[in-house]
Amino acid sequence: MTAEVLEQYYYAADEPFAGRTDVYCYKTSGTSSGRRKSIYYSDEDEERYLAIKLNVVQTILSGSRLTRAMADMGTGHAAATAEAVFRQLGMEVESIPFQQPIEQHLERLAAFRPEVLYTMPSILDRILMASPDPSSYGIRKVILVGEAAPPAWQQRVAERLGIRHDEITDTYGSIEIGTIAHYDHELGRYVLTEGLIAEGLRAEEAGVEAAELGVDERILVLTSTVRDLFPAVRFVTYDVVRDFQFIVVNGATRASFKSLVKRVGNELKHGEKISVYDIEDAVYRHIRDAAIRVVAKDNALTVHILGETTAPDVLEAIKREIAGSIPEIGIMIEGGILREIRVVADSFDDTVHRQTVKGKKIHKA
Repeated sequence: MTAEVLEQYYYAADEPFAGRTDVYCYKTSGTSSGRRKSIYYSDEDEERYLAIKLNVVQTILSGSRLTRAMADMGTGHAAATAEAVFRQLGMEVESIPFQQPIEQHLERLAAFRPEVLYTMPSILDRILMASPDPSSYGIRKVILVGEAAPPAWQQRVAERLGIRHDEITDTYGSIEIGTIAHYDHELGRYVLTEGLIAEGLRAEEAGVEAAELGVDERILVLTSTVRDLFPAVRFVTYDVVRDFQFIVVNGATRASFKSLVKRVGNELKHGEKISVYDIEDAVYRHIRDAAIRVVAKDNALTVHILGETTAPDVLEAIKREIAGSIPEIGIMIEGGILREIRVVADSFDDTVHRQTVKGKKIHKA
């Protein structure tokens, strides 16, 4: 079920379930296509979605006696259902929309002191950049969703919050399918949820011939047994995972992967080769109190280090780290497809970052 098929039959102007009052309608963020799409859930879809998400959150929080959770989120399905999930766990919940000035986020965090923070990496970056002491909020666990969260970035976040690295758990989902997987710290892998039949396909097998993948990379394709109002049969997610394999978890065979690194797309010419996940993982080996923004313009790639006073030698070391750890970039530069990568220090402006919910992507200038 490729994007072309869905554009023709599901995302079309005459949406198949538009106008019905007995369905739930959720909108995509529009960050990939530039156009928000409508995804529909039946009552049964919604009930099953909540049950699966509840099970994932319950697994992440098992063994901890935490009573307060804050959902600091964007738009879409995950944000709309977050409060209901935490309330079913008997927790006191507050939420705040991502569009609010960052000062209001900090005020709510300081007043409510959530033990669990459910948020997106871009929003967490904003919080860390604006707060002199993030550990003062009393956050004990972080549940992430929606964007790349490489290990080096997670380690820096844990240090700022004063918690262990394994108290940060990434989850993965899509508005079309629902909750797809969560990271299991003991296994060191993302484990897919029940109700999904997963495949890891090469680019040509998934109908994405233009994408170039590493030897251990595959495009994730999913069939859901718990979705009614979406044609979730061999649905091509366009998400690229590394080390896709089946493992046994509690006696059951489950699909899993090591990391979720990028989406196949055209943000940059040959942009399917560029992984913001890998760029961030390289950058955060050298910096701590900063955010990054990756900008593409005229086939040039610039990595902005935002907020931290970064010495020129550190900027040069980051540049070498990116080129050394992401061979595709070096190959593109040598072939003239991409001009030499730049790494520059810049100021952090929260008014820019709150304009879009997903910031961990290649921005077009």
